[in-house]
This record gives sequence, C-alpha cells and structure tokens, in this order.
Amino acid sequence: MSGLPQMVWHATGPDAAVRRLESDATLGLSPEAAARRLAELGPNAVAEAPVDSPWLLFAHQFRSPLIYILFVAAALAAALGHWGDAAVILGVVLVNALIGALQEGRAERSMAALRRLSELQARVLRDGRELQVAARALVPGDVLLLAAGDAVGADARLLEAASLAAAEAALTGESVPVGKRVDTLPEATGLGDRRNMVYSGTYITAGRARAVVTATGEHTEVGSIARMTRQAREPKTPLELRLAGFGRQLVVGALALFAGVMVFGLLRGLPLAELLMVAISQTVSMVPEGLPVAMTIALAVGIQRMAARGAIVRRLSAVETLGSTTVIASDKTGTLTRNEMTVGALWLVGNRGIAVGGVGYAPEGSLREGDREVSLEDPALRELLCAAVLCNDAELMPPREGAGWSVLGDPTEAALLVVAAKAGIDARALRERHPRRGEIPFDSDARMMASLHAADETGQRLYVKGAPEAVLRLCTADDAPTLQAARAAAEAMAQRALRVLAVAASAPGPEDGPALQGGFDALAGRVRLLGLIGQIDPPRDEARAAVAACRAAGIRPVMITGDHKLTGLAIARELGIAQAQDEGLDGVELERLNETELLDGLPRIAVFARVHPAQKLRIVEALQARGEVVAMTGDGVNDAPALARADVGVAMGITGTEVAKSAAKIVITDDDFATIVAAVEQGRVVYANLKKVILFLFVTSIDEVLVLLLALLAGFPLPLAAVQILWINIVTESTLTVNLVMDPPDGDEMTRAPVAREQPLLDRSMLARIALLAPVAVAVTFGWFVWRQASGVAYEVVRTETFTLLAVCQWFNVLNCQSATASALRLGVLRNHWLAGGFALSLVLQACVLYLPPLSRLFHTVPLSPLDLLGIAAAASCVLWVEELRKAIMRWRGSGKR
Repeated sequence: MSGLPQMVWHATGPDAAVRRLESDATLGLSPEAAARRLAELGPNAVAEAPVDSPWLLFAHQFRSPLIYILFVAAALAAALGHWGDAAVILGVVLVNALIGALQEGRAERSMAALRRLSELQARVLRDGRELQVAARALVPGDVLLLAAGDAVGADARLLEAASLAAAEAALTGESVPVGKRVDTLPEATGLGDRRNMVYSGTYITAGRARAVVTATGEHTEVGSIARMTRQAREPKTPLELRLAGFGRQLVVGALALFAGVMVFGLLRGLPLAELLMVAISQTVSMVPEGLPVAMTIALAVGIQRMAARGAIVRRLSAVETLGSTTVIASDKTGTLTRNEMTVGALWLVGNRGIAVGGVGYAPEGSLREGDREVSLEDPALRELLCAAVLCNDAELMPPREGAGWSVLGDPTEAALLVVAAKAGIDARALRERHPRRGEIPFDSDARMMASLHAADETGQRLYVKGAPEAVLRLCTADDAPTLQAARAAAEAMAQRALRVLAVAASAPGPEDGPALQGGFDALAGRVRLLGLIGQIDPPRDEARAAVAACRAAGIRPVMITGDHKLTGLAIARELGIAQAQDEGLDGVELERLNETELLDGLPRIAVFARVHPAQKLRIVEALQARGEVVAMTGDGVNDAPALARADVGVAMGITGTEVAKSAAKIVITDDDFATIVAAVEQGRVVYANLKKVILFLFVTSIDEVLVLLLALLAGFPLPLAAVQILWINIVTESTLTVNLVMDPPDGDEMTRAPVAREQPLLDRSMLARIALLAPVAVAVTFGWFVWRQASGVAYEVVRTETFTLLAVCQWFNVLNCQSATASALRLGVLRNHWLAGGFALSLVLQACVLYLPPLSRLFHTVPLSPLDLLGIAAAASCVLWVEELRKAIMRWRGSGKR
C-alpha cells in the first residue's frame, strides 16, 4: 500500500474497505506488512506539545521574584563599585539556574518515561493471532478487536458489531453513548451520525466489535482538534501555587526590610555606600534561593520512588494529595482479593446443595452432595454447568512452558469453566455443538448477560447469567416457592463470603432470537431458574497488613463491591475494614437515602455493595462533603466519572480499562491495595521532606537577618559581607537542601495523622522550632562576634570566623531538621548518602574559600588556624545540643502519655 487511501469510509462497505486497505477481515495484517506501513506512515500519534529546549529551561529559572531581588542586589553592588560582590551574586544566580534547569529537565524526562509505561494499548489481529500492541503502532489496515471499556486507538470502519455503543462526547459533544452498526451510510452523513465508524479518542461503553483501521495520527478526526491543545501544560499543583505565594510574601518582606534598614541607617547618619551594602546583605539573606530547586527535586524523587513501588503518577498534584488522604474507597475484587475466583458451592433447584473441592484454576477437585460424589449423569447439574459454559466469554488455558493453568477473560467466568471441567465438561466441544447466535453483553447496570445458542433440537436456547436479584426478576413467576428458596440460598451463600451468580435458561424454541433485540426487559418471564453458583475470591495476604497500616495512619478504608452486601461484609471483617459496629449498604438502600441521611450514616458504613456507577460518584461526593480527602480505585469504563471526581483517582494497571486509566491520577501496576497504601506513604515522605527543607531555609535566613540587624542596632561593623551571605545561602545551603529532600522515610510516616489540606507550610510546630533554633544560632554567632571584637582580634579575622561559624551552624541545623523528635545522633548522616556527600562537598568548598587566595580575596576571608576552627565547631554545636534537649523532652512526654 502506497500512502494513505483517500476514501469516504462510512460510505464504503466493509468488504470494500478491507480490500482497499489491502487487509484481511479474518487474519488482519501480517507483522511484516504492519512494520512496512509503520515505517512509511509514521507512528499513530498526533504531534505533542514541544519539549522545552535546555536553553529555554535555563531561562525559565529566572522567572522568580526571588531571583529578581538578587539581580537588583547585584546591580546596586556594581553601582557602588563593588564589582567582585556583584560578580559573585550574578555567578551564584547563574549556577543556581543551571542546577534548576538540569533538575527540571531530569524531572521532565522521568515523567515522559512514566507516561510511556501507561500509554494506550490496543488489541489487533496479526496473521490471525490476537495481539496486544501499543496504539502508537497501529497502521491503516489493522483489524481492531473492541470490547466494552476499550479506548479506540485509531479511526476505523466497523466490520462486525454486537450491541456496540461508543461514547463520543470528546469528539462530537454527544452526551450519551451512540449505538453503532455495520450498515453502509450515505456520503453526506455528518460526523456525529456515522454509526458505522469508531474514532480515535472515543471509547466503547457496551458490546463487542471488529473494525479495520482507516486513519492514524494526524489523519484522524481528533488529529485536527489536537493541534489546538498542543501548547497546553499541566497546571501547577496546589503545593507549587502555595510556594509561589510564599515566595511573593518573602519578596514583600525583603523589600520592607531593605527600606527599614535604609531609613534606620540614614537616621543614624551612616555613609550611604556602607548603608546600601548592609541593605543588600539583608535582602540577600531573606531570599531562600534553594527552595524552587528543592521543590522540583522533591516531586521528581517522589514520582520515581512511587514508580519503584508500582504506582505510576500521571498528575503531579497526586503526589502531595496522597499525603492528605483520609479515606481510601477500594474495589474488592483483585485489589483487596487475589482475583482468582474459585467455585466453592452449587445450589440446584429442589434445594440441593453441592460442595466443590479444589482451589485456583486447575480443574482438579470433586463435586459432592453430602457424602455422595455427583457427576454429569445428574441432569440438573449437567444443565446448570452447560449453561455456565455457554453463557461465558472466558477461556481456560492449559499449562505450558512451566506455567500453571491460566485464563483469558473475566476471572468470575473463568471459575465457571473450571468447575465445569472438574465435572468432566469439555468447554470447547460444547461450544462447537451449540454455537452462539446472539448475545446481550454484560451490562454493569443490569448486572447480567444473556446469550443465544443453537440447541440440540431444532431451534435455539437462551441463557442468562448474573446477580441473583437481577436474574430472579426475569424468571417465570409460576414457581414462587423455588424462587423464594433460591433467594434464601443466595443469602446463605453470601453470609459465607461467597459471590453468588444465578443461571437461567429458556426452553428450546425458535422465537428467542427477536427477544434479544428488546434487551433484558424483553426477557422477563421467558426463562426459568437452573441454579446458583457460589464463588470465593480469597483476600490477598498483604491486604490485611495494608488495611492495618491505613488505620494506624488515620486513613479509613472503605470497600466498594459489585458483590452481595453480606459477601462484602464478610470479606471486609476478615480484612479489618469493617469493625463490629460497622454496616453495609447496597445500591437499592443507597437509592432510598436522601443526602442528609447518607451524610449522617457514612461514618458507620464500611461496605457499599451492588452499587452502579452513578452511585459511586455520589459516594465520593458525599465523603468529600464531610471534609474527607478521597482516594478512589476503579477499573471499568463507568468508574471514570468517580475516578475523575475523587481527590486521587487510582486506576488498575492490569484489569483497568484505558478509559479508567485516562481519568485517574495514578495507575498501580499490580492492582494491589498494598501498593496504594505504599503510594500514600511516599506522598507523606515527599511532603515531610519539603517541610524539612523549608524549616532549614527559614532558620538559615532568619539567623542571618538577625545577626546583621543586631550589629546594625548595636553600632558594630558588618559581621558578614554580602558575598559571604550569598555563599552561605547558595553554596552551603544548596549542597544540603537539594540532598535533604532525598531523605529516606523516617519510618513513622504511617503512624501520623493525614496532612490537613488547609495546613500552612509553616505550621505551629515549625514556628516553635524556628523560634528555638534561630535564636540559638544568633546567640552563638553574634556572641562570638562581640567577644572576638572585644578581645582586639583583627576585623578581617573576626568577620571570617563569624562567616565560618554561621556556616557550621547550618551544618548542625540540617541534622536538626531531619526529624522533629528522633535524635540526630541516632539517625546519623550516613542514612542519607546524598546528604553525606553534600556535607563533604560543603566542607571542601568552605575550606577552598578560606585557604585559596583568589577565593579568599573575592569573599573577604583570611586563613584560620586549626585551633580557631576547633573552637568554632564547638560553639556551633550548641545548636545541635539545644535541639537534642528539646527532642529528648518531646520523647519523654510522648512516652509518659503512652
């Protein structure tokens, strides 16, 4: 095929479309043909927003009000003739911008790599084999296999369709799913009415289909729309916005301090040049230059750590929101449980109970009624199991290449094939004898499916399988005692934590086909009950520990399940989700509650059962109305609204549909509840490390300001030069702050309460610590300065000692900031190898500025003797010992409360 065929595809018949695309409706393309077309036409992708060049990333680092202050300071220093000071200020600003650009570029590359992990997948036929490929690899002529929940990866002409509907709101604005069919349409048919086409960017809400790809990439209908959004960027996270506001407040504070120093100095009659340098020094000391870089690195590190734990972050805001999560509303199947359904019991009409042995997908185990083993010679058993095999889309795969038995399709349906195989039914042979003639695919609102099959006699037979309450409503009412007994049996099974399915069938006849066209309502009264099948999905071992960790962390787990309420409650109690006083609520009961009643009842409800998608959204909104921060899991198409509405939508990476993944902020790769809890822990670690950095930067800025102000008020010469302050702010701090955000977890993150949404960056506890740490550093530094001045030591030496003493105080303070309660002596700097490296680098750089003549001239320093350095280190350590005393008192009080 040369180039992309130009055709009006909706006006072209299915066979003609396949021929024009040089494909095969049954086999699809060969891998070689697909590879040639991909090389010729390019990947199936619209052009993305351009990635910022390294130079542009570098330029973006100067768009901060904090940096503007430093530029003004450099200009003033140059205007006063202090060219060395101006050069140092500008040089450090450039170095800071370079570090920021490198880290931001690294974060962007990390995010791009993580996005590739969760990119859209598609099912296609290649040489007659079903394959899953990246949607980017689709080419015209590929035969797509579509089912409910699939996102459509390319524009395609339908070849076959069974009860197909697609949501096309993203393309056409149509608010409800559009029914699809194969019929050829007139050429003038508008985009919204092209019922024989499916389009990239839309998704399948019901049914199944086969379609041939007609357009990819820029040639799709959505390709032109994409051009309007290429410049769109992910919005800043709430934390980034708070930090930006924080920075603006610091700018105002720095300007106010500059003006205050100038006014005070002029009133004292200080020379203007000296006064300006004092004001510049104060302004520089107010600016935490390392904060934007630390913020970038903290988020990037958090994202990487979450990815290592199996949680792929799709929205940056999820990292910080996870730390505030108070409720996790989780699906049961596959998330809290193993998703390895096993039939444990059967119930046959006549109130007969049958126990099924064996576990997992291996068809090994017996069927016993009391002490008697039963077989397919029992007609009622045979009829039930045959119906369960035929009204079923799964396949049981035999062991191969050292692997055990496996399944293709839904685990609930796979368990039915396993129990049938245990009884001796060959599913493939049975399906060949009774081919499917029609179907109503499983509907999550109706909670059942139906299929029509050729019968042994002339005619057809209809089978229905689904939730007992849904199927029993369709059964003939002439045998009320049987239906009543079935309801009692279903409830008894549910109390044993069994998930119950009801199976019904029509009598063989020719008239059931048209009934399918009317949907489930048209089947009412046409089928009779065959029996019930009880399955169990055992809880994951790790889920119990994860639920316990949630409760210890102040997070309330809530189960949302499609199972019966009693089944859900039994599993929830086993896992610790439901306590003795907790209740369950099913969809019917939920529908009867008004908003006030629901809000009042939420604290007691641990399990929501049999809820439909709109009710999931209502549950999320009700929890949020109570002030909860909600993380919600989901995997289906209809979960997307609730996932989007939740504070943190979490999609399943294995069972999740592409639509659910697109709506979620996080995708977990193993569908495990424990992974969600691990992601919450990492979210708390990110926030805690940022708070450590803010505490450290604030203590550093305040002690510099206070030391300079005290000298000015007392009439002393400046204890620090402007370039020395900048050295401490940029070199001493940056070598430590960037590495402080790499701190590993303290180990008690999941014993703390969730971070309140409205909690300020500087909360009461941090302000209290600042009120202790900063005055101690000021007292030590200014006291040393005054003492050495009074001792007659040369001013250059005293200033160098004060500069070094303040830098060493920061080294001790970074140890203080690692934990609010744990002793720095116990934690040790080596637990964070990055921080240990930062200490070593800072020590070497401080030595260079003291002992290398070019640097000592530039930074106004003189060499210090080893004895002087020993005294400085001893004085600076007071900062550590005072904080250690406070921590010891906090630990003592904490142990007393226990």
